[in-house]
Amino acid sequence: MMKKVMFPLLCVFAILLTYPQETKTEKLAINDINSDRLNWVLTYKEALKRSKEENKPVLMYFTGSDWCGPCIRLDKELFHTEKFKEFSDKELILLEVDIPRQQDLLTQDKLSENLYLKKKFKVNSFPTLIFVNHRGRKIAEKSGYIMTEYYYPFIQSVIQKF
Repeated sequence: MMKKVMFPLLCVFAILLTYPQETKTEKLAINDINSDRLNWVLTYKEALKRSKEENKPVLMYFTGSDWCGPCIRLDKELFHTEKFKEFSDKELILLEVDIPRQQDLLTQDKLSENLYLKKKFKVNSFPTLIFVNHRGRKIAEKSGYIMTEYYYPFIQSVIQKF
């Protein structure tokens, strides 16, 4: 009787030992796919500080990186272009506010901050772009996906008003 119980338990234990484990470093890297292309800042506080120092507006990109089709499309067609990289380096402070379904893709601190920002700015749809000044006051917003060529005039108008 004991052998019949022990053998299946040992098999399950052996399988669990060989199952690959994901680390927090890997999770952050999964979320931070754009980091090698764009200069995303990591925290809201850092974004506001840099906004003040560099006299640039903060572009907060609210996204659902692992579930929102329009967000994935916008990320690919706008944020992963050389034109946007050159433009944003000169004109914007970038902060990605990701609300993934797989919440373990982010560190707990980053997830908490992102959920706080979603609530603070009353974001109910994705993708949403919100521009704020160095005090965190909203100066413009664009919700939903539009063709990428329409983003540039909108962003330019925000920068001119800033």
